[in-house]
Amino acid sequence: MKRQLALGLLLAASAAGACATLQQIAALRNVEFAIEGVGDGRLAGIELTRVRSADDVSAVDAARFAAALADDELPLEFTVDVRAENPAENSTTARMVRFAWTLLLDDRETVGGVIDREVTLPPGEPQIVPVRVSLNLVEFFDGNTQELLNLALRFAGARSESANVKLRATPTIETPLGPMNYPATITIVGNR
Repeated sequence: MKRQLALGLLLAASAAGACATLQQIAALRNVEFAIEGVGDGRLAGIELTRVRSADDVSAVDAARFAAALADDELPLEFTVDVRAENPAENSTTARMVRFAWTLLLDDRETVGGVIDREVTLPPGEPQIVPVRVSLNLVEFFDGNTQELLNLALRFAGARSESANVKLRATPTIETPLGPMNYPATITIVGNR
């Protein structure tokens, strides 16, 4: 009798844990992701917020670009702000504990990374997940200094609203049974 009671309690606990896990998976599946913005761009150490076109590049900055290109390097750094929103009608707070991502620029796969910090996604309260990106622009795109500067401005500078920036991502959610990956890779785009 004690064995049956213990087995019954174990099964009930397992069922409750499985139900909670399924609720959390369903909550994450319903989370909407979108690129909220792109900014904080730097090209070869030069802030792109003050550069609108090649005419805005000072002689010193042009020399930096030329020196970087001579070394076959043009480091581009920027932040992609991803908005994660658990719909208000969800009854469960989603807890994303990992966010593996790959950056696509003009539909070209470039660099990737992982964010290993917990983001709590309460229903109806959008959260911004900043994704810091760093890449060598000449590894992925050809062109002269002005063409590469214009690309950088589109992707991470003053003209980022016209850029084709996407993230391919696999979020991971914490469940009572441990972390679980999102069932499929998702492509995150801007909400235009």
